[in-house]
Amino acid sequence: MAAAAGRVLQLGGRWSAAAPGGPGAQTLRLIYTTTAAQRKNVGASGPEKYTEAFIKKQIEEFNLGKRHLANMMGEDPETFTQEDIDRSIAYLFPSGLFDKQARPMMKHPTEIFPEQRKIQWGEDGRPFHFLFYTGKQSYYSLMHETYEKLLNVQKYQDQLTAQDLVPQKEKRNLAGSRWLTKIELEEMLLEKLSDDDYSRFIQLLEKMMTLPCGDIEEKYIQKFSKEVPVQLQKVAIEPLKYDERGVAFSTGEGTRKTARATAVVYDNGTGKITVNGIDILHYFPVLQDREQLLFPFQFLGRVGKHDMVCTVSGGGRSAQAGAIRLASAKALRSFVTEKEVEFMRQAGLLTLDPRVKERKKPGQEGARRKFTWKKR
Repeated sequence: MAAAAGRVLQLGGRWSAAAPGGPGAQTLRLIYTTTAAQRKNVGASGPEKYTEAFIKKQIEEFNLGKRHLANMMGEDPETFTQEDIDRSIAYLFPSGLFDKQARPMMKHPTEIFPEQRKIQWGEDGRPFHFLFYTGKQSYYSLMHETYEKLLNVQKYQDQLTAQDLVPQKEKRNLAGSRWLTKIELEEMLLEKLSDDDYSRFIQLLEKMMTLPCGDIEEKYIQKFSKEVPVQLQKVAIEPLKYDERGVAFSTGEGTRKTARATAVVYDNGTGKITVNGIDILHYFPVLQDREQLLFPFQFLGRVGKHDMVCTVSGGGRSAQAGAIRLASAKALRSFVTEKEVEFMRQAGLLTLDPRVKERKKPGQEGARRKFTWKKR
């Protein structure tokens, strides 16, 4: 007991040793504990550490750091915005990492730390929600709500069917929008979801959209979809030109491997296509090449509405068909709306195909194939 009482241990970066006279008096025992070892990892401690006091302290440190950063960059701290912070961080800490989440960043704590769920039970210890013990009460509540709306749509559709008033369902083009990703849905519900949970919910939404009367819940469906931003703001589309006959036409150029093509598309045509002065049926006897060439017209529903005169050189028949396809797609941009041009871009009609034949490597039989190994 005397030895235990004589031992002095002071944490927080100080030394401690056994007092003389104890069993370990001959051996000097030093214990050093750093303050860094005492701290717990905030990220690994889990969401329960993100209390209001913790967030308040982080906000104070963020505001202080923002003022220091503004002074370093010679800016006014009062008018220093988040865009200025991002630009300053990119200037002071340049990074070549492809993943943006791995790059240095400085954002408001409310954007960094996840939002916390409120207390789910009362003073008597009973949970507020009847789905609390499922472990995913927000997800199952959402599934209940979505399925109830699906039943309401089916009920309304049955009422119209009894009166022979079922509206014709127009096919919806979803090329300009997308569903919320699994991570975005988890942030909305503040719950972790499995892949099966996410796919089950998306299938329920898609089933609702396929119903003829699914438009009555369009606002509800839009809550779980996002529009794809248009990326054609910098692309300048040439206006239509007119020949001596007054026929509108547009020109486009395309490449594929070593083939280069120029296509002139005329309006108010009959679907006649010539390649180097030869009809398309004779120049491309393979059906697959003709289908590839005509795909931009088929995608826009303009087969038989335009005439096209093409000039192509280099490459084989398949590469020439790909070059003409790109050239004709670029020429058709002048005849359609900006929304249709965006659909073409998302379908890959305006993107150059970079694939080429891989070269043979020295010491190998081909580009990838190795020589057959023989023991003798």
